[in-house]
Amino acid sequence: MSTVPTATGDASAGGGVPPPRPSVPTDHVEVDAVGWPTGVPRAEPAVPVADVEQVPVRWEPAERRARASQSFWTAVVGVPAIFSVLRLGVEAGGELQTTLLLVANVGPVNLLAGFLTTAARLLSTGLVAVFALGAVLAVSVERLPPGTRRRPLFARWADLTPAWVVLASFLLALLTWPLLYLPLLLPAFAAAFQLRPDRLHEWVVPRLSAIVALFAGYGWLLLPTLRDAGGQGELLVLALLVVPPVLALFIAGPLPGVVIRPLASLTEVAVLAMLVWAALPVISTPVLPLTVTTVGAENGPTEDVRGHVVTTDDVNMVILQERGGVRYVPVGLVRAQVLCPSEEELPRHRLRIHDFHIEDSLLEGMGRRVRPVHRIDAACRSPG
Repeated sequence: MSTVPTATGDASAGGGVPPPRPSVPTDHVEVDAVGWPTGVPRAEPAVPVADVEQVPVRWEPAERRARASQSFWTAVVGVPAIFSVLRLGVEAGGELQTTLLLVANVGPVNLLAGFLTTAARLLSTGLVAVFALGAVLAVSVERLPPGTRRRPLFARWADLTPAWVVLASFLLALLTWPLLYLPLLLPAFAAAFQLRPDRLHEWVVPRLSAIVALFAGYGWLLLPTLRDAGGQGELLVLALLVVPPVLALFIAGPLPGVVIRPLASLTEVAVLAMLVWAALPVISTPVLPLTVTTVGAENGPTEDVRGHVVTTDDVNMVILQERGGVRYVPVGLVRAQVLCPSEEELPRHRLRIHDFHIEDSLLEGMGRRVRPVHRIDAACRSPG
């Protein structure tokens, strides 16, 4: 019978098990007051959650820029879509079925074209105001006390926006604003790009000469209009044509540190209120053209239906009447139809700037040169 060898050999002989270690005497080990050996580390008790100091979350600069950029482009893209839906609801008179009728027959391309032709002025106004105020606030942040230099919202938007977008917004305003308000672009442009008189020339005499030459050219361009406005007592027109160029000389540059914070909050509210005030006419502007349709049987009495043609098929012409309600007119009863201007398109001033009416934009003025305004039909003047 085989026997199992015992592990009693030397460990160095190979395969053996080392002898057991002798026990450590504990009579000389020092212990503390609670009986824990001195020098042996002991785990600290966990700190209660309530005792942990709440550290405020600080966004990284790149993340802050990303969030500001996202909010900016969300406003640029979302506002036109909201306005387009609101326009259909307002034009339908707030009636659900009429709104659904317009939604079914007004395509997105027509709706976008109608919005761009009427709301491009509003969009450019908002962008110009944001970029001008943002640039002024951006160069003024350094004057804030230490620890309170969080950049205002408009300043962050202005920093994130490329220069070509700023130029495009001013170009859009130049083409779509009425000529009466175009001088306001001068101080806005000087503020957006921080253009000061000392940047024209380093010497005083050439700088003053350049400023005088610019004002002389501006005065030559508007002198007949200023003379006519003074003769007609149009004080508001005079102020809008004279004050903005002078303001452009002093609007650039940093602001005092005391007024930066209140001005930042005030301008944000003011721009929002201005956009709401300017958006009311845009929302109420019809998407469909205004027409007067003459309806009646052959050799019989006729009736003028004033409103907006929604759709036409082989049976009926659907007309959204100007005073509310939808009317279905049989196609066989339609005798004539004329296109009419709305009341908002009628001029209020009798002033012109070199053959351009002062209430027309550059696009509208050039369009009237190609297609002069035709004589308004007598049916458009009737109440319908």
